Amino acid sequence: MGLPTPTAVRLSTTEVPKRERHGWLCEVIGREYVKVEIRPPADGELFNEMTIYPWEKLKLSVIRSNAITIERFAGEPYQASQDAYFAVILLSGQYALEQQGREVFLKPGDLTFYDATRPHRIHCPGSFSKLIVSIPRTILRDRIAGMEHSTALRIPGHEGIGRVASGFLRCAAGQAGSLNPREFLPLAQQSLDLLTMAAVSARQVDINLSRSRSLSLHRVKDFVERHLADPDLDTALVARAVGLSSRYVNALFEDKGTSLMRHIWQRRLENCRKDLRDPAHAGHRLSEIAFRWGFNDLSHFSRAFKQRFGCSPREYRQQD
Repeated sequence: MGLPTPTAVRLSTTEVPKRERHGWLCEVIGREYVKVEIRPPADGELFNEMTIYPWEKLKLSVIRSNAITIERFAGEPYQASQDAYFAVILLSGQYALEQQGREVFLKPGDLTFYDATRPHRIHCPGSFSKLIVSIPRTILRDRIAGMEHSTALRIPGHEGIGRVASGFLRCAAGQAGSLNPREFLPLAQQSLDLLTMAAVSARQVDINLSRSRSLSLHRVKDFVERHLADPDLDTALVARAVGLSSRYVNALFEDKGTSLMRHIWQRRLENCRKDLRDPAHAGHRLSEIAFRWGFNDLSHFSRAFKQRFGCSPREYRQQD
């Protein structure tokens, strides 16, 4: 007989009564990864399934899920064993990550990294699947100086080292159930080598963004922040105001894995979210807050807010 396949832990919300799934999933993520808050999809159909493989000093997780938002806040406790970086490879669906003032949007095959213990926000608007490789901080710290500068950056999965690393990890995960430990466990070291190279390449791309492009991006964002209340704010208006072409402005945001208009909507929604919790605006109607930040259609604002934060503006305001 051959050697047994690697021991995997399989956890699924389908094994839990519906009314208990939210609490159960929070507990499981807090135990296996790090403590977070989760918001289920608008239709309430919370589904999450994870298969976790111990992988030498790493941990490989294969996750399938319905739409979900996951958020970790500053000051949340964590166990010493959870002091790790996570490498994420998107298999299907859409995935957005925010950390340290950066926001990245992944396409299937793309990679990114984030610090599990620091504040972050993950938003997946529909069903998706992904791989997570948990890497203890001490391991990456010894390999990469300043690893914090490599988080929340998109590593394209269709070219270069991103394609090599993504392809290798997807293949390893796909064959994990067919390999015995003698075959599977050594792949952890090779995966770590590839992920290290990918993390370094991501930082180099980000750092190598020319100074002129960095300054241009700063000018665009500064203008946007000062004119969010203008409902006519669009790419053409911004480009004229800062003296750049619309094509160039869009390219600046493409470097960051997003777009100008998506950035504008995100900043408007974030300001509305803050006002909804600010006692100074407790007497203001939802429409007043929405129009104050450049929305001119209340129903569109409500839909966008719910998609972004997982609940309606009214429900968000009523939360404790």
